[in-house]
Amino acid sequence: MFNRKRSGGLTYIAQGTKLTGESEFSAEALVSGEVYGDIQSTSNITIEQDGLIDGVLNCQELRVSGTFRGKLNCNKLNITSTGVVDGEVACQSMEIFEGGQFIGMRVRDEIAFLPASSVDKQEAVKPAQIEDAQLSTS
Repeated sequence: MFNRKRSGGLTYIAQGTKLTGESEFSAEALVSGEVYGDIQSTSNITIEQDGLIDGVLNCQELRVSGTFRGKLNCNKLNITSTGVVDGEVACQSMEIFEGGQFIGMRVRDEIAFLPASSVDKQEAVKPAQIEDAQLSTS
């Protein structure tokens, strides 16, 4: 009859709201607006159908009905029929409903993510420098 008791309340990011920068949620969060940046949560996050998270996200469980772009580290990922996840995901459990989209890469164990930008990628994979050599005939 009663659900488990939730402590700490609920953080709600309303549609039309844009947050940028580092965010930390200690309670469950419901995102109907847009959040950009580095997000840390000790609880669950739900992205509503019109919601967007773009950045690096660490949370317990993520339910996506809107859009997530970036790097995700969570225990459980749930992509609904209207959800889109585009990026790198490290999670133990993943569920994608018919119509949901996952674009990117998934790993089960926590590992170092690939570089985020093309500049970082170029620095991470530098080709060995080849020096000009002079040929001589003897």
